[in-house]
Amino acid sequence: MGILLRVLVALGLVADAVVHWVFAPEMRFVQGGSIRGDWLFYVQAALAAAVAVLVLGMPRRWTYAVAFLVAGSALGAVVLYYFVDVGALGPLPNMHEPVWYAEKTISAVGEGVAALAALVGFLTTRDPEREREGERSRV
Repeated sequence: MGILLRVLVALGLVADAVVHWVFAPEMRFVQGGSIRGDWLFYVQAALAAAVAVLVLGMPRRWTYAVAFLVAGSALGAVVLYYFVDVGALGPLPNMHEPVWYAEKTISAVGEGVAALAALVGFLTTRDPEREREGERSRV
């Protein structure tokens, strides 16, 4: 079960990373805020890719928690900005886009799968350090 969760989280985050990286240049001229839209997309892509590698290489509760935050926040943002024109939020530009297309679906499904698998991983994974501490206290 552990390897399946790791692969699901990683694949979902990789889908998220690829879509964000490919679409980053198109977000350069999004209006509002002091942070450009392309940089938000590049940062999301890099963060998703890095966390995918982290979960694959080190499946710990904290890595699953980080994966859940990265995937869940991205999914929340894409859904929010599809349905609501919130305008610029502080330094963030107005990312409202009431259009749905195949790449957005790929990204959203990947984020959803990654978030759910990461949550399950967080709830079911025992960290090796804590298990060793528990063994020492029983001896």
